[in-house]
Amino acid sequence: MIRHPDNSNLTLHYDSMYLGLPIQVQKGPFIREYLHRLHQTMSRTIDQYRRVFAFRLDLRFPPGLISHDISDDNQIIERFIGSFKAKIKHNRQLALRANQYAHDTVVRYVWTREVGQQGRPHYHLAILLNFDAFSSLGIFFPGRDNMFNRLHDAWASALGLPSENVKGLVHIPDNPYYHMRRDDHAVIADFFFRASYLCKSATKSFGNGSHGFGASRA
Repeated sequence: MIRHPDNSNLTLHYDSMYLGLPIQVQKGPFIREYLHRLHQTMSRTIDQYRRVFAFRLDLRFPPGLISHDISDDNQIIERFIGSFKAKIKHNRQLALRANQYAHDTVVRYVWTREVGQQGRPHYHLAILLNFDAFSSLGIFFPGRDNMFNRLHDAWASALGLPSENVKGLVHIPDNPYYHMRRDDHAVIADFFFRASYLCKSATKSFGNGSHGFGASRA
């Protein structure tokens, strides 16, 4: 076991697999403790729901936001997650009023904070939900009640900016969706491979009092 040179509490992982699942070895080394949290989050969601809707997204800061305005203690990502959870809860409450059999969901997630070449941080996230509650992101069009607008408005809330000032800062990468079933190992492996990127050691910042990685606790 090789300890991380900048944080002795973390262990580097160089193998191409983790617990029988593939990872993006070309992006390595990885941090074993982060891979564990990713695997734990995924497993808990699959154990709870027979079908899971998982997707990737990135959160960026406005170009004009100077560096000392960007929190190093990750309060911004915590505000984003809190706002997003509240929007999901509100949607499910409305759905239950309309249909007593409407499905609920726990919001589970994994995030990583990375620092780009010009010293500007950004976030990568994977979010996992009950497929029977949500199964798509929709498109960005102001006023629509869809997942993309919930993400967009939650990021605006976290930044303390009007919604119109956040356009383009919530980035959905190509092929972001994964519809996982408990017995479909191929899709589970595909998602874990994709999300393993969040667990790589490179571009993480240590020693400044901030955490470069977070995940659901339950």
